[in-house]
Amino acid sequence: MISAKIVHLIAIIFFSVFFLAACQEHAEKPHDNLKPSTSHRAVHEKTVVVPPEVSRRWKAIKLAVIDKTRGTENIYVVPVGSPFTIPSTALTITVEAFLPSFSMAGATITTSSSELQNPAAKVRIIENGTMVFQGWLFSKFPNTHAVTHPKFGFSLIGAVPR
Repeated sequence: MISAKIVHLIAIIFFSVFFLAACQEHAEKPHDNLKPSTSHRAVHEKTVVVPPEVSRRWKAIKLAVIDKTRGTENIYVVPVGSPFTIPSTALTITVEAFLPSFSMAGATITTSSSELQNPAAKVRIIENGTMVFQGWLFSKFPNTHAVTHPKFGFSLIGAVPR
């Protein structure tokens, strides 16, 4: 009989492979083969669906902000839907969506549960009026789509219920 841990591990591996395959970009063609009429392709944004019961249950995320130059880490509670300025920085973070059990099917991103099974937050980070990151942070997969900033690192470490 297969243990629950093995089944869980297989599910995580399957999800990881599926997710990474869906995120891969097509290889770019050499510039000399491009024609002006075909040099740009339409980008189809995924639709994010946050069920009402999820919005009612979760009000904020816990975000670790690592100062790479000082070697410090601070944890902030960042509300969903409201801009939050990181103290003593020019960084403003807005959590656009929180999904406790991230799930992607076709063009839709949603949650398969209200429980914290695969927490993810879609965030927008602005520094001095310039967007430096817009995308997803994953607590179980922190290196997937990680924010690259010369001074700060960011990690989703939890969620705050209402």
